[in-house]
Amino acid sequence: MSNFEQAARDATDAAANSEQVALILALLQAQQLTQQPVTPPAPAPAPRASGGTAKWIGIGAGGSVFLLALAVSAVAVAISAVALTICVLVLRSVWQDIRKTP
Repeated sequence: MSNFEQAARDATDAAANSEQVALILALLQAQQLTQQPVTPPAPAPAPRASGGTAKWIGIGAGGSVFLLALAVSAVAVAISAVALTICVLVLRSVWQDIRKTP
């Protein structure tokens, strides 16, 4: 068998193989067209948070308690400042009296 005959036989085999590959591709495309696309299930709606009103009432009550505590703290700081001022003034007066006496 000559090289020319071998090349001719290889060429006919390659042509047959390419026809088979084309047929297989056509079958795969036909299968893909006939199959229905798989759609994922629709997501379930998120459960609605219960107690929305109670949550806001709790936030309002907590905020009110916080603001009342802040106001009482501010009053306590003011009273402490006044008491400290009076104490300093009295001690200053006593110190001046001590320094004046011979």
